[in-house]
Amino acid sequence: MGHKLSTILNASNIQRSLPISHPARQTLLNNNDSGVPRNGTSNSVFGFLRRLMSGGKIDGGSRTEAEEKVYSWLYALAMSDKYLVFEYVGSTERGLSFTEAERRLRENGPNVPLDYSFPRWWNLLWTAFFHPFNIILIVLSVLSYITSDVPNGCIMLVLVFISVSLRFYQEYSSSKAAMKLSQLVRCPVKVQRCAGRVVQTELIVQVDQRDVVPGDIVIFEPGDLFPGDVRLLSSKHLVVSQSSLTGESMATEKTADVREDQGTPLLDLKNICFMGTNVVSGSGTGLVVSTGSKTYMSTMFSAIGKKKPPDDFERGVRRISYVLIAVMLVVVTIIVLIDYITSYNLSESVLFGISVASALTPQMLPLIVNISLAKGALSMARERCIVKSVTAIRYMGSMDILCIDKTGTLTMNRAIMVNHLDSEGSSREKVLQFAFLNSYFKTDQKYPLDDAILAYVYTNGHRLQPSKWRKIDEIPFDFIRRRVSVILETDSHAEYGNLQLCDRFMVTKGALEEVMKVCSFVEHIDKGEITNLSPEDHRRILSMAEEISNEGLRTIGVAIKRLKPKNGDGNLVDDETFESDMVFLGLITFYDPPKDTAKQALWRLAEKGVKAKVLTGDSLSLAIKVCKEVGIKTTHVITGPELELLDQDSFHETVKRAAVLARLTPTQKFRVVKSLQTVGNHVVGFLGDGVNDSLALDAADVGISVDSGVSVAKDFADIILLEKDLNVLVAGVEQGRLTFGNTMKYIKMSVIANIGSVVSLLISTLVLQYEPLTPRELLTQNFLYSVGQIAIPWDKMEDDSVKTPQRWSKKGLPMFILWNGPVCTLCDVSTLMFIWFYYKSKSNTVEDMSFFRSAWFVEGLLMQTLIFHLIRTEKIPFIQDVASWPVICSTVVISAIGIAIPFTPIGKVMGFVHLPLSYFGFLVVLFLGYFSVGQVVKRLYILVFKRWL
Repeated sequence: MGHKLSTILNASNIQRSLPISHPARQTLLNNNDSGVPRNGTSNSVFGFLRRLMSGGKIDGGSRTEAEEKVYSWLYALAMSDKYLVFEYVGSTERGLSFTEAERRLRENGPNVPLDYSFPRWWNLLWTAFFHPFNIILIVLSVLSYITSDVPNGCIMLVLVFISVSLRFYQEYSSSKAAMKLSQLVRCPVKVQRCAGRVVQTELIVQVDQRDVVPGDIVIFEPGDLFPGDVRLLSSKHLVVSQSSLTGESMATEKTADVREDQGTPLLDLKNICFMGTNVVSGSGTGLVVSTGSKTYMSTMFSAIGKKKPPDDFERGVRRISYVLIAVMLVVVTIIVLIDYITSYNLSESVLFGISVASALTPQMLPLIVNISLAKGALSMARERCIVKSVTAIRYMGSMDILCIDKTGTLTMNRAIMVNHLDSEGSSREKVLQFAFLNSYFKTDQKYPLDDAILAYVYTNGHRLQPSKWRKIDEIPFDFIRRRVSVILETDSHAEYGNLQLCDRFMVTKGALEEVMKVCSFVEHIDKGEITNLSPEDHRRILSMAEEISNEGLRTIGVAIKRLKPKNGDGNLVDDETFESDMVFLGLITFYDPPKDTAKQALWRLAEKGVKAKVLTGDSLSLAIKVCKEVGIKTTHVITGPELELLDQDSFHETVKRAAVLARLTPTQKFRVVKSLQTVGNHVVGFLGDGVNDSLALDAADVGISVDSGVSVAKDFADIILLEKDLNVLVAGVEQGRLTFGNTMKYIKMSVIANIGSVVSLLISTLVLQYEPLTPRELLTQNFLYSVGQIAIPWDKMEDDSVKTPQRWSKKGLPMFILWNGPVCTLCDVSTLMFIWFYYKSKSNTVEDMSFFRSAWFVEGLLMQTLIFHLIRTEKIPFIQDVASWPVICSTVVISAIGIAIPFTPIGKVMGFVHLPLSYFGFLVVLFLGYFSVGQVVKRLYILVFKRWL
């Protein structure tokens, strides 16, 4: 991916079309030096990569120098007269010539939003292969082949193949996700170019979006995507959707005839349109000022696809690998030297050393980890949850903060009508009647609010008799007027107040401000009178609407106008005078209710130590209302514009305390996530479903989207929910902790058992002056032990172990080994002393060596098999807590095979002899003592370190 962020926008790129002495160039340079004041949303665009530019961590607290230059560039254009911007980009009012456009295309490259260079498959394969455990296993397998130990070499290579294949598949799949962003802007674009050497002629041509260059004049209509960052030159009723950048569904009005100031938030600039946004209605022309990687959208998404640093678990496994390599080099060298001195057989000594090294290596670690993760993914699939990256399961177990959007996650994402109020705030059926008639008869397009009004009337038993009305005409909704009007006529002479409805009426509903613009009167329904709409009435109604909005409700206005009867049903739409001098009736209020399951799910997550934070683009009042209803504390809340006023330290402290963060832009969501990760040292999950969530989804430790989300969001997510239900995440958290716990059981158990076994081999080799086990016997023991461990992913966890987030402890494993490792070695040494003194097996005769090796083989295998039951629980094994049945079965089968081998023909071939019954009696006493001593050490360890696994 290797995208160089430092080349996003250089000063030379910004001003390359201007002469050195040009005053416009000096203005831009001064602006670049001074920067933009830290107020409004404008500072939120790229404030998250400063540390990355310097090679450090991204902490989300500040912006880079390149980002500040992008700010200055766009603000300089927005603050300038539209005719001056031609000089800034080196263009003319006629557009670029074809020759100049081709030159700029060669100079700037194709106009694609993200310039990623994807790694070749062999690079990904090398990355997947280059892991310490893989290297250890490959070296050992090569040495095994050299010494003719083919079976052991094959087993280790198979384990390496499985591990590398899974890792390669995950890396290859994730590396292609960023390409989806380029699909946002691939479309033909109408461009104005000039042609002719003497007399230049303006031509309108259609070019591919990739061929648009800075300085082009583009012509756009409804449905068009902006191919770059554009300074508007002309506009007619232009309404633009910026939901791909902001996440807000409401469209934004844009106009060319305005000069902005630095106090306006960047995304609110009226004369600037951004790459990736689209025209909802209206038309116009604009001058392309930035393309490709220099656009707002490209810089905003430039952090996507960056390789995440290894987490605590990966770093811990690598540290274990290096420690084992160091121990292996020291111990194996000593054992080989001792064995060679006593046997003078170099090849046999080297083979024995390889066998010891193989016994020291947790060969099954990659397989156990991947089986555990795959099992977790299958379990979550049964909960209607698709796991794209199995490593996300492990992150789910460590996650302690879940950032969620309000809409569709906490709420039902649909409107429910609440009330119908007159201008005084009293509930009046007349307001409901005319709102219902408007929704019932409109045909242009039914919106969710119309469905909510109809549902309210039908379910509450209101009899408004629409059959007595007849539709004459309709003025449809548009994003300029933001209201819809229908003209109705009644055939009855029913009376409502003092108004006799026997003729035509225009009924209008829509955004409150827009409805009130066309009202000159207000009806006081309780008094039955109509008065002029005074400034006091206007303020009172808006104040009432603001209070309702602060309660988390949405409002629309309703107005009517009596029309004079006309002959025929002529078309009335073109007569703009109809929507004027109307009578304001009242308000209709709506609410997006919280899901029934949301409160329960959040409570269950909190029980498990996962704190929820709401990161939304909605208003603060609405977010607070919803959060209160689902049980999220709203003591500490903040908005995006307020965050931009904070310095870096205050930003991190505020993010740490705030539970509700509203009116956030995509980059602010990203900064919040990075702050929680780097400064707060949290494992963060993020649940989002829009293009504007891609930054945060990619940055989070666990990116979660929904099946109904946009394709880009689903591509960057690690987990996809088939249902918008937080209870699925609770199951995922439990599964993640189960997976993490079982993995840690294996790691701690195998490292203790392997190190203890190798130390015991070293001691016995020094004492006996011969190999305690032959290479073949040692490898057989190690093979049986490894096969028995395959059942570990199916083990269960204690309830207390899944109540809190599980994370790798840097000091935990070394201390765990120091406390518990000597117990294993003590048992092995006890066995050595018992065989030596009780059975008098001290000589180097073939009989004594065969007896010792038979006894040592059985004891070692049983020790390594039973140790798991001591390690897996804080309680007394087999008494207070019993492992799952697959683990019990595995233990019984492997133990039975180990005990039986000396009595079988296979044992005879391996050089084993029959063991007396008294030895097995000793083993019973030995393991009772081992579990007793191990349990005492366990309680002391828990007393000191307050945890076990």
